[in-house]
Amino acid sequence: MKEKIGFIGGGRMAEALIKGIIQSGLTGGEQLYVVDPDKKRREFLHDTYGVNVFDKSDPVLAAQIIILAVKPQIMALVLDEIGENVTGDHLLISIAAGIPLSFIEAALPGSGCRVIRVMPNTPALVLAGASALSPGKKATGEDLDQAAKIFDAVGKTVVMAESSLDAVTGLSGSGPAYVFSFIEAMIDAGVKVGLPRNEAEILVLQTIYGSVKLAMESGEHPAVLRAMVTSPGGTTIAGLHKLEKGGFQGMIMDAVEAATKRSRELGKLT
Repeated sequence: MKEKIGFIGGGRMAEALIKGIIQSGLTGGEQLYVVDPDKKRREFLHDTYGVNVFDKSDPVLAAQIIILAVKPQIMALVLDEIGENVTGDHLLISIAAGIPLSFIEAALPGSGCRVIRVMPNTPALVLAGASALSPGKKATGEDLDQAAKIFDAVGKTVVMAESSLDAVTGLSGSGPAYVFSFIEAMIDAGVKVGLPRNEAEILVLQTIYGSVKLAMESGEHPAVLRAMVTSPGGTTIAGLHKLEKGGFQGMIMDAVEAATKRSRELGKLT
């Protein structure tokens, strides 16, 4: 990728993208520009990844692609700060949860910039994220391709209508928290039935990793893979029976639905 990439905000998600961009060979650290108010954070990013760091946004706007990696509650302030220097040569990519494309486009009237909204998730920190991309009114197919290259460097991407992003937030955005809760419960269950905590953690993490790997590589439906483990009258069906009595699948569906609803509510506050 020949274009320079600027980051407004140098937090953990920005770092994940920087790491992925460099490791994938998309471009080197010398082509990346980061603004962050925290001096220690700037020094860390510069020393670790060789990126250019600044305490003001003006130098970052020399990049053609600008990634808005700031908290939703300060997005309006950031857009007001950079507005005069944003032009039609810029592609803005926002990863701020709940901030609609219309809000960003309305805050930059007459700039002619193209905007893409992305909902990533935290496994991007280990280059295994899931990201959904939605183009703004002026974004081109080439813009989407460039954005996809960046987020493919930290996992997998899909392109969806913005109207689906609240559901994406409820599913894959919040999803890691559901998985971590399940992991914690499994480890505690192992301890309850007599396993040392350290060994229980190793077994649970490897079991979940292996199960996900099997699901991704086999191409089989999860129901088929579950049936492979479930022999008649065996231990697995006894455990699954308890999960069904407790409404396990319904609870997961309710959790995703509740998070989706909350995402819609937050979007209306902008």
